[in-house]
Parts: sequence; C-alpha cells; structure tokens
Amino acid sequence: MDNLWEKYAKVLVDYSVKVQKGELTIIRTDSYQSQPLVKEIYKQVLLKGGFPVVRMGMDGLNEVFIKNATDEQLEYVDPMTELEYDKAKNLISIGAPFNVKNMARCDSKKLAKRSGAMKHLSEKMLKRSAEGDLKWVIADFPTQALAQEAKMSLDEYTEFLIKSCRLHIDDPVKKWQEIGEQQEKIANYLNSKSKIHIIGEKTDITFNTAGRIWKSCAGECNFPDGEVYTSPIEDSANGQIYFDFPQIYRGSEAQKVLLTLQNGKVAEAKAEKGEEFLNNMLDMDEGSRFVGEIAIGTNEMIQDVTGNILFDEKIGGSIHMAVGASYPDTGGKNVSGLHWDLIKNMKNGGKIFADDVLIYENGKFLI
Repeated sequence: MDNLWEKYAKVLVDYSVKVQKGELTIIRTDSYQSQPLVKEIYKQVLLKGGFPVVRMGMDGLNEVFIKNATDEQLEYVDPMTELEYDKAKNLISIGAPFNVKNMARCDSKKLAKRSGAMKHLSEKMLKRSAEGDLKWVIADFPTQALAQEAKMSLDEYTEFLIKSCRLHIDDPVKKWQEIGEQQEKIANYLNSKSKIHIIGEKTDITFNTAGRIWKSCAGECNFPDGEVYTSPIEDSANGQIYFDFPQIYRGSEAQKVLLTLQNGKVAEAKAEKGEEFLNNMLDMDEGSRFVGEIAIGTNEMIQDVTGNILFDEKIGGSIHMAVGASYPDTGGKNVSGLHWDLIKNMKNGGKIFADDVLIYENGKFLI
C-alpha cells in the first residue's frame, strides 16, 4: 500500500497539476485519515522543487459552524483563505471524510448563504484556471465512510478507487493520456455542432452550444476522471429532464428529481425526496437556477452509484447537468455559488442528438 500511495501522489503531482519548481502548492484535506497519501504528495512536491503547504481539517467543524454561525459569520471569509486563492499556483484537495452525512440535518438556507459568501473564491479559481495561472485537482482517499455510502467494504472500495483511477496498471499516466486522446475526438466532433437534444425517461430537452467549447477531462482536475463537457448558452435550455440516480450535495440528498427549464432557467423543480432542499439550493442566488454544464460520463470502470459525486458523475453510460456556475474555459458566463452536478442514467433507452444526428444511444457513443 505504501507503493500505491507513492504512485497515486506522483500521478497527482506530475500529471494532474504538473508542479513546477518554485510553485506554492496548497494540499488540502478534510481529515487526518488521508495522512499516507498527503505525506507522499508533500514529498513529491518537495522533490519537484515546489513549496508545499498542508491545510488539514477536523471532522465536525463544518457542522458546528453552520449550526452556530450568525449571518455575519456565515458571510465572513478569512483573509488567509483569500490569500491562498490569490497566490497558490496549485491546489490539491483530498477528500477523506469520517462521516458523509454530518451536514445532512443542517439548515439548507444557512448552507446556501455560506455558499453564496464563498462564491467569489470559486469564481477566482475558475478564472485563474482558465487563464493558466492556477492548476487544481480533486481526489479521494478511501475511508470507511465512503465505503459505507457506496455499500462496499473498505477493501472493496479501495479496489474500486484504484481501478477507477487506473492505478492498478503499470503506467496510469499513459492510460489517461490515451483516454484523453479518445475523448478529444468526441469533443472536437461536438465542437462542430450547435444543437444538443437529449431524450430519455421523462426527458426531452435541448441546449444550444454554438460558440462554446467541448472539453475532454482525463485526470487533470478530477481524479478519477472520464467525461466530455461544455457550458451551454445561458438562455438556451428548454424542456424537461429527469434524474433517476440519487442526487447528493453536501451530505443532503434529493431523489427522483424532475426539472422543467424555460429559456435556460429552472422554472419548476420536483423531487420525491428532498424537494425543499433542492429548491433552497436553486434559490441560492441569481445564477443558481441556470445550467452551468452539460456533460457525458465515459469512465467504464465506474458503473454503480456510490453517493460520491467525484465518481458518480463519471459513470460510463451516464450524463450530468450542473445547475449554477459555468466554466469560463468553455465560454460559460453564468456565475453562482452553486455548482450541483445532477446525474442521469442513459443506459435505459437514452439518446443524444447533435444537430439532429443520433450520436449516442443506451449509454454508448455511435460516432
């Protein structure tokens, strides 16, 4: 396992963010459980000549904050965090939770207010990233909480994570480069199209992507990865879309979500479970009811819902649509403190048309 964490760290440092000599690299984690991986990342950054700084969280602090903070405290962002987003050249975030549900009973309106206060930081991160001034990656360390949420033993979940990340093969970087090349062909094809039409269970929706850029994700911002995505024109989404998978955001859940969109905006949001939470998030700010992203998952090593968005949005044979913030590097202009990826199974008869040509059916590309 020591060799595994070294291998994992090298991929994140050398391939995902490509740390260079003299670069300030912030390594963030939400608990000490990720210590074996964080220590290796720290070491690899030093070997690259970078300046690593570790920010380690403590289990339960976020829950204490949301439950006890006043409006003034919810809207306050400390200057040290501001400085990191201004000065860091690399952000490496490692999830290693003790409890994935510790925020589930928190006041969703207070959660929305806090997200709104942090919005400018995510905007800054995406802007600097689009300009090439900041590199970032999100990854996970296997914990009992993540395994339990995925309905697996810890050993099973660890194996699942390793294979999803292609860490079980001798040269995972080469494999991710190959995946990137394959996905780049799909992205290039989609870049020549303007109308995307998705049909499926309780779903008939269109988007306009003219002038926007489809991009391939192959392990450079998320690890594991596997998707092609873009940010559609902000007022273009029209129709209805149904998300059959459980939709989890910050430990809370909405199930069987049905959205109706008019001129790019969610006009009606229904859910069999968690409808109040869903609408509170959608009412976070002026941009939170607009579509920030439409994407197609391609990671065939991920087939089952785990309750972890880092993995679930990459499920081979799925799509996801994010409400809220869009990506500036795709040409997206929507601004919001929310970016909630909602996932839909496409293996049950789902179809995607590009400029009225069928390009995807039952979870597989036809191009």
